[in-house]
Formats: sequence, C-alpha cells, structure tokens
Amino acid sequence: MSTTELPAAGLDLGRALLSPLIGRPVERIDGVEKVTGRSSYAADTRLPRMLYGAVLRSPHAHARVLSIDTSRAERLPGVLAVITGEDTAKVKWGAFRPDVYPLALDRVRYVGDEVAAVAARDLETARRACELISVAYEPLPAVGSLDEALAEGAPLVHDDAPGNVAHEFGFDRGGADDWFDRSDVVVEGVWETARQWHASIETIGCTAEWSGERMSMWVNTQTPFLARQRYATALGLPLRSVRVVQTEIGGGFGGKSGDDNTSVICAILARKTGRPVQLVNTREDEFLASRPRIPMRYRVKLGFTASGLVTAKDIEVIADNGAYTGKAQAVLGAATVRHDALFNYRAVKAHSRLVYTNLVPTGAFRGFGNPSADWAVGQAWDLAAERLGIEVPDLFLMNAVESGSVSPHNHRITSCELKQCISRAAKAIDWAGKRAAPAPNRGLAMGVSVHVSGRRSFGDYDGSSAIVRLTEDGRAAVIVGEGEIGTGARTTLAQIAAAELGIAVADVSVSRPDTDLTTHALGALASRVTYVAGNAVKRAAEQACEQLLDAAARQLDRPASQLWVADGVVHGPAGADGEGAVSSPVGAVVRAELYRPDGQPIVGLGSFDNPSDFPDQSRYGNESGAYNFAAEAAEVEVDPATGAITVTEFAAVVDCGTVLNPPLAEGQVEGGVAQGLGMAVTERFAWQDGAPARPNFSDYKLPTAGIMPRELHVEFADSYEPTGPFGAKGVGEISLDPVPSIIASAVADAVGVRVHELPITAEKVFWGMANRAAPPTAAGKEEDSR
Repeated sequence: MSTTELPAAGLDLGRALLSPLIGRPVERIDGVEKVTGRSSYAADTRLPRMLYGAVLRSPHAHARVLSIDTSRAERLPGVLAVITGEDTAKVKWGAFRPDVYPLALDRVRYVGDEVAAVAARDLETARRACELISVAYEPLPAVGSLDEALAEGAPLVHDDAPGNVAHEFGFDRGGADDWFDRSDVVVEGVWETARQWHASIETIGCTAEWSGERMSMWVNTQTPFLARQRYATALGLPLRSVRVVQTEIGGGFGGKSGDDNTSVICAILARKTGRPVQLVNTREDEFLASRPRIPMRYRVKLGFTASGLVTAKDIEVIADNGAYTGKAQAVLGAATVRHDALFNYRAVKAHSRLVYTNLVPTGAFRGFGNPSADWAVGQAWDLAAERLGIEVPDLFLMNAVESGSVSPHNHRITSCELKQCISRAAKAIDWAGKRAAPAPNRGLAMGVSVHVSGRRSFGDYDGSSAIVRLTEDGRAAVIVGEGEIGTGARTTLAQIAAAELGIAVADVSVSRPDTDLTTHALGALASRVTYVAGNAVKRAAEQACEQLLDAAARQLDRPASQLWVADGVVHGPAGADGEGAVSSPVGAVVRAELYRPDGQPIVGLGSFDNPSDFPDQSRYGNESGAYNFAAEAAEVEVDPATGAITVTEFAAVVDCGTVLNPPLAEGQVEGGVAQGLGMAVTERFAWQDGAPARPNFSDYKLPTAGIMPRELHVEFADSYEPTGPFGAKGVGEISLDPVPSIIASAVADAVGVRVHELPITAEKVFWGMANRAAPPTAAGKEEDSR
C-alpha cells in the first residue's frame, strides 16, 4: 500500500504503523565493529610522530602559585615540551560563566587543578617529567563545604563572586505563601545529595594536531560543535581555526560535554611541539578533575487540601559548584523548575544559589538536576501521602498533569501518559496485593519524573539539520553532526531514514561528527537526539524520497503520487493503457537520474528546531517541545541486623512516545535504573583534605549485578507524540531520576528510618533503627537518619 494514499493528518502515524522498521528490534549498525574490537576510541587514535601528554595537578585545595621550575623536566630525555599557564592564551573559559584557565596562573582552587603539562615520546616519560616539575605554593584558607563557603567572612574561591555565590535566582509564581495559609496539610524537610561520578568505561581523551594555522582535535566529546566553540575561546583562536572530530565514545552520561581542560591542554601541547599529542585521563585524573554530579541541599515545603489536592510548593536549593562552573548554572535551573511539570501546583516558589567551594568542580550528569530534585521533592510527596492517609499512587493520580496541561513556568505539555505510567507501575509491582499482605521489614514506594526531549539552553536554538543522499547502488548516506555516545543513536537515525525511504537499515550509513564535514548539531544531551535529530533526518529522508519518486515517475511513466518504495524497490500500479505493474530498484532510479543530460543527485536536506522557548533569567518558558514521563515503584527488604538493603522488585513504566527500537529503549531504562541505584546506595568517596582519599574504583563502588533488583519490570506507555518522528520522544535519562527517592521512601516504609543525605548506606539505616529502638522521642513514626 502506498503511504501517499493515507490522509495527510494521519500520514506520519500511518507510516509508523505500516513500516516493518518502527517499533521492532533492529540490529545496531555499529554492533559488529564494537564486538570485534574494530571501533576506534580516543586512545586508539594514531598519527605519525605522535607524542603523549601528562598533567601535573595541584596537591592543595587552595593556594597561591609562587613559582614553577620546569628545568629538570625539560632536561629529561624524550621530553619535547613542558607548558604552564604562561604558555596559554590566559583566557578564562566556560559554558555559562567563564571562570577557568587551561592551566593555573596565579592560584589553584582545588586538589586536582591543572598546573603544568608535559609532552614526551612515551607516556612513562611524560609522567616521570611531571614528577620533576617543582612548584612553590603558598597555601591559602579553603572552603570545603557549603556551610564553610557561605559563612560570614569566608575566604573567596573567586574574587569576583562575593559570598562565594556564582549564580542566584528565585521566583514566586501564584502566591505560594497565601496557598500555604489555605492548606490543611503542610509537610517540610531538608535533603542532601552527593557528588556522583560518571565512571564511564572510557576516560576523557583527546589527540590534537597543529597544522599551519589550524588545530584538529579527535575527541570523545558528546557535543563536538559546542565543544569546538569553547575550545577556540580557551585557545585564543578564531573558530575557523579549530576542527573537532568525534571518536567512538565509551559512555558519556554528561561527563564528556567539553567542560574540562583535558582537550585544551592537549591542543596547547600540540601547538608548542608542532607534533600530534595524545592526552588521555587516567582513572585517578577522572575522579580528581572531571565534572561529577552537583551536590545539592534542598529545603522542601508542600501544601495540600485535606482531600489530597496539592496547593503549593516552596523550595530553597543550595548547590555545591566546586571550584569552577561548567554547566552547573544550567543544571541548577533545571533542578529548580523542571519537576513542577509533574503535578498541578497552584503556586510555586523557589530561591536557588550556586556556591563556589574549593572542591572538585561539578557539571552535567545524566538527569541534569532531576535526580537531585526528585530525591528531595519525591520524599516530601511520600511524607504527604503518609500524613494524608492516601496511598502514594492514588495521591499521584489525583494531582498528575495530562496532555494540555501548562506548568507555572509555562511548560506546555503535548503528549502525556503519566497517569497511565502510575497505574501500570502500581499493577506491575502488585501494589494492592503487597499492601493487603505486608511482609516484615519490607517496604513499598513509588516515584515519578519528567524530562525534556531537548531544551533551549545554548542560545535561542535547539535544532538539528541533516542531509540524506541516495547512492546509485541503492544505499542512503545520512550526514548529521549529532554523534553517538553508546546509546544506539546512530542506529535510531538510520532506522528513521530507512523507514521513510523504504530501504533496509543495513543499507543506511550515518556519519560521525566532524565540524568540517557534517551538519551543525548540539550533540548528545538533554535526551534530544531521537526527537530533535530524528525529526531532521526524517525531513531530509522525506525530501530525498520525494525526489526519488519524481525521478521514478519520469522513468516509469507513472504519476509520482501512485508510486511507493518498499524493500529498496520503487513500485507502481498497472497503467491506464493496460500495461502491467512497474518497478525499479532504488539504485537504478538514482543512477538513471544522474546519468542523463543535466542529471541531478538525489539529496534531501532536513532541519528541525525544537518548538520551545528560551527561558528567561527566572527559568520561565517552555524549555522543550516534548516531555517524557515515568513512574517507577520498588519493594525493598531491610536486614534488621545490619541495615543492608535488598531491592526485591522494581517496576519502571516510561512514556517516551512511540518506542522505535524496543531493545535500545529497554537498555536505556535498565541502565538508568542501575545508575540510580548506584547514586542511591553505593557511590561515595571518603574525603581527606578536600579531595577523594583514594580516587579509584577500590574506594568508589559502582552498582553491580548484586545490587540490581531481583525482579525488574520494564514497560512503555501507549503513547504518541504528534511533534516527534513517528511519534517518538526522548528516553535516555528519565529512568534514573526518581530511583534514589524511591529507595529512601521504601526503606522508610519498611523500617521507619528515613535517610535525608545520600547515599543510603547500611550504616545509616542500622543506626536509624537503633535509635528507633531507644525510648520514644518526638520523632514520630520515622527516625531521621542523615
């Protein structure tokens, strides 16, 4: 059946229903390369005469750099360059608040701050040369916590940030105080999160080459075009003098967004030596100087009517920026407002501050502020349900947003199946049955979250563009700059193009980002690639398909409106003159269109800009064109002898519109749950003198199979996003967001101990239970355990 026979309004949905590629498992186009070891990651890049770099880092949380003696390092055989801050452009750079130099000039501001770097013929020599650099420091008073940073008269991390406040904003939309006065039930609490490291299997790395007046950089960055702009600033070069090529990426999770100094230092070494240089972080480098999740302290206040309708929310957020800003300013904004698109609040009020400390700088991490917000606000909702005597799923259903809802911040909700997610999560975990027959030391909890499908943060643009070229051998080449970070994004884009063109996914190639060769793109962030880039690729494929059918119409003597493409062949009906049905392979049509007088290639160009607003300074504005939702529920069992937590069952139901490729979507949800459990119960460092005491995996425990739920249910809501490609929207981050809050509330339900500060360790739970066993206090049902 030709898709052109479908009504125009239902064309996209009709194609999704008709295509054998939409909603079905499709093999990853990069799968064979990865499992056979042929994929080329950052450390696999090899260029002629390449050198290797290493970095000398500050041992002090705060100190003045008095002098740097590099003479012994320069004399070491095999060393070709030693650089310090004097060799840089001496320009501060950063995504939102430029505040970091590539190498320290006058002061170091955290343990791990970059002081000098070496390029040598081999890595061992480069590291040995770093040990030979002598730096004279004058230690300065440091601030090692939010409280120390905000204390009156505290030492300033940056002289241009009075009170150590890097960014501050607030709002009161709807008159929150008046609504609290009219509320029957008010709950309050304070919760804190901790730094969480991305811990990607591959560390950050770069290979740089200076040729003529141009710097080429092969980087495992999630955002090649955005990173290029920042690298050019840091290097003191015009944008045209910097080229960024994305290598294969072994996981990103927000940590490879181009906010750290690694690639910039690599480029400076390459320029000084005149030879290619490769600089790849050690795991210790990664823990000391990458940009982990921002610790936040939330004070939350919620108001409700006696029947359970939410009235108002008031929050105060203080976020630990660390020594430099990166994307923390934008993360704080999302952490302050985005969760208000979950429920029908009558009024919302907030005051948020981003605070400098002399600790590891922070930045973007999967969830982008949502997990921190959900950790606090989600537990406040759980407390409210207890006070109201209403089961959590029922309280959520009473207040959840729906399609057409508008948040106090003007988030305009198009598709929304949050209520369906809540009901299905409760059913999947058998909420009613477990409540009817409670088991000792077992607890139930539920959480919900909302996430964007792209967002406007880097200027008034959140778009993408793509080129689809059909070849004379019947294949399609998709040229797009978005990239791949391990999620299967290139496969999804190939699948969208193939479905639109009527050819096999195996016959579609998708480019890797190269700022010289591919279309402009913002990259893999904000769960945007499927929705934003998918729309651009779909439009480019539509245009290419129109050209293909126009060419075939001339060749087959049939109206283009009567032609369709299936399995790589253009088909047409029998002619009016009785001539039989016609067909021609796509490649033959393309070749015939080329090899004729004034022949033309078949090339489609598509673009899509997220139908959203650029939020103002108070974060008012519809930040995304489509929002994805999730409801998750857990049952935990607590060992009364040790406080150890076992997640016996977990259910995740996600509204991501049309599920284009179920295995890829399921993998994203399962991975998000695992990362959320790590944030909840295992991931932490012992800190000493302002830094992780042992910055490696011997001390930082990632989640393993042993802490995963004994039973894990993953489902997807029946949903369709009218502005998405074939009805799809984002899915990559949302399943992580509510996990820590759910585990904390389930523990409270099991043994009456509510943990307010991450992670939820067995020790905290044990001592909370021990305190509950002591003579009763005014603490009530639950014991507050930090």
